[in-house]
Amino acid sequence: MGEAASERKTEYVINPKGLTSEEVTRLLAEYGPNVIAEDKPNPYKLFFKKFWGPVPWMLEATLVLEVIMRNYIEGAIIGFLLVFNAILGFMHQQKAQTALNMLRTRLQIMARVLRDGAWKQVPSSDLVPGDYVHLRVGDFAPADLVVAEGQVLVDQSALTGESVPVEREPGELVYSGSVLRRGEASGSVTATGSRSFFGKTAELMRGAGARSHAEELVMSIVRYLLLMDGALVVAILIYASITGLAFMKVLPFALILLVASVPVALTATFTLTSAVASLDLSSKGVLLTRLAAVEESAAMNELCSDKTGTLTLNELTLSGMQTADGVDDADLLLMGALASDERTQDPLDKAILTRLAETGVRAPEKTGFTPFDPATKRSEATFLRDGETWRAVKGAPHVVAKLAGVDGDFWETAIADLAASGARVLGVAAGREGALAFKGLIALADPPRPEARGIISELRELGVRVRMVTGDSMATARVVAAELGMEGVVIGGRDEIAKGAICDIYAGVYPEDKFRLVQTFQNIGHTVGMTGDGVNDAPALKQAEVGIAVSSATDVAKAAASMVLTESGLKGVVEAVKTGRRVYQRLLTYTINKIVKTIQVAVFLALGLIIFRHFVVTPLLVLLLLFANDFVTMSIANDNVRVSREPDIWNVRTLIKVSIVIAVAWLIYIFAVFGLGKDVLHLPIGELRTLSFLGLVFSGLSNVLLVRERSYMWSSRPGTYLLMAIVGDVIMVSILAHFGVFGMAPVKWTAIGLLLGFTIVFVALLDLIKVPLLRSPTARAAEANAS
Repeated sequence: MGEAASERKTEYVINPKGLTSEEVTRLLAEYGPNVIAEDKPNPYKLFFKKFWGPVPWMLEATLVLEVIMRNYIEGAIIGFLLVFNAILGFMHQQKAQTALNMLRTRLQIMARVLRDGAWKQVPSSDLVPGDYVHLRVGDFAPADLVVAEGQVLVDQSALTGESVPVEREPGELVYSGSVLRRGEASGSVTATGSRSFFGKTAELMRGAGARSHAEELVMSIVRYLLLMDGALVVAILIYASITGLAFMKVLPFALILLVASVPVALTATFTLTSAVASLDLSSKGVLLTRLAAVEESAAMNELCSDKTGTLTLNELTLSGMQTADGVDDADLLLMGALASDERTQDPLDKAILTRLAETGVRAPEKTGFTPFDPATKRSEATFLRDGETWRAVKGAPHVVAKLAGVDGDFWETAIADLAASGARVLGVAAGREGALAFKGLIALADPPRPEARGIISELRELGVRVRMVTGDSMATARVVAAELGMEGVVIGGRDEIAKGAICDIYAGVYPEDKFRLVQTFQNIGHTVGMTGDGVNDAPALKQAEVGIAVSSATDVAKAAASMVLTESGLKGVVEAVKTGRRVYQRLLTYTINKIVKTIQVAVFLALGLIIFRHFVVTPLLVLLLLFANDFVTMSIANDNVRVSREPDIWNVRTLIKVSIVIAVAWLIYIFAVFGLGKDVLHLPIGELRTLSFLGLVFSGLSNVLLVRERSYMWSSRPGTYLLMAIVGDVIMVSILAHFGVFGMAPVKWTAIGLLLGFTIVFVALLDLIKVPLLRSPTARAAEANAS
């Protein structure tokens, strides 16, 4: 969808002085906020979608067969499970959507705007037609605007389908949602919100609904469980045909056996867990652009962190100057200020301009300005002095010195002296066109953040190794690293990164080198986190398992990252790691519990029929068992869990091995319950089935307590909701069993009490066996992955 230059270049009113607060208030009331109205899905459609999918299909098919066979009670229970799961899933989805809406509100584009005569940053939603804004490399255009100053290269492929970026110069339009690839520009807003060409503010949260790897893992495990149950069903049908059991009696039992493997609470549990985690992190200064990122942060063991603004305060002050011969400090400062621009809000420029303002000297008007470009590593301005055109250049010392034709010996020694204190050093040159003279060096200090040393230590204790990645010199990197307590090898230069060198501090790194660095760690089996703030950081943030855009990041960096920090520093990363590991522990509990219970129930029902030649538990009670167990497992989402001191890695092989061992133990338990009831208490078959049902419920509840803690069960207190659910479950099923509800033969309180006591003793003994199995599943998973 191209356009001619004449269509782009139209007469618009440009107000370089910007608007006043009063004018903004009036225009905001007239035009409304600069947002695009979202299509809100019909809640009824969302609810009925809960009845569509593999899990509902299986339950619905079973329901139809139960009704055809006139098993109305079983059919009613299955119908109740369907509706209950749909209502619960819908409610939790709405909670999750509320959380995402809140994040969407907070994770929005900020615009640099001239109001009341001063440049400031405001949410893009507050822009109105007539606002005078400034854009730089990596920004999303927050509204349609006409360029007044500067020339930029704009990527508008997401809007017009043009694959090649286009140039925009004064008088031409930049559309809302376009991405600036090169240059800087100022201009007046021409249209906002629904009146703009296209709004992209909400698009930053497009990936927030991504399905988690953990959920996919559990679904793959459930598929294997269904295959196992399918094999057991075939075995039962073959057994029935051999022994002459009536097919119509065996078929409902076979169907119920399959239903027992359906993860009825899976969707609700994962939705609730993700919603709780996202809300928790948002209150701690971490906004997720993908909900799955919190789980990925649990496995992160490498964090490549920027220095400036992340490990340091990013509050640069001019700490020193080194002038060339015949140049005074005032002239060096003035030339450095001319090569700076307040509109960019760049910390380096702000520090120099602030010092110039303190001296009371006014810089001459600039006739042109070229903003800093990472490719050239310099910015420059033109101005008039004594009627002649002069250039002022500021940037990397070796670049500026080369432009001015200065011998390297001088500036190499001076840079080393200034950088020895950890200062950021810039070179400044100025002169007539074609006759640049090196003016000297400006040192800007950026001290480490007070809390950074402690945060790095805490991450190290959590098994996450922090590596500093900076574009500064090796000398500067060494000083800052020493102050942060980061010890290790320091390397500099792009060649070392290209060779795959591994160290603790990387200096002289270009933004595009970060992508290679992430790949290097990934290729040797690490789960990598990467912090970044610039447009050139976007590939690395996208490549990393945990891409982290810092609070000052450009819009492109935020869009590429999986999480955005709203506060400076790495405190939010620590919170993300801890929250991710809590989520992992809860999902691990759910996963192991689901595998164990499926194996126990399916094998007990199948072998019980083959060994004892009658149903050990009726199909109706199996359905009731599903409801009783899933009622408790959903409360795992709020369980009180301890944070692992090492990265958590999913490994199916380890999970299956651990689960089989525990499932075999519970099989021994349930066959013992049936045997004691049959041969010791001499209970009739009806009471035996009731007792077996209670045994399956009690063992299921005990198993949740057993596997939720990697150490002994008493090492941590279960969550309040989990305890309440377990106690309520025990009381409910005990009352139903005693009074013989839902087709159960009533059993005495004495038998229920004995069974409960036997369960407590058994789970205590099993806890002793479990500890070496579950104490460090992550370590075994890591060993398996390494091998």
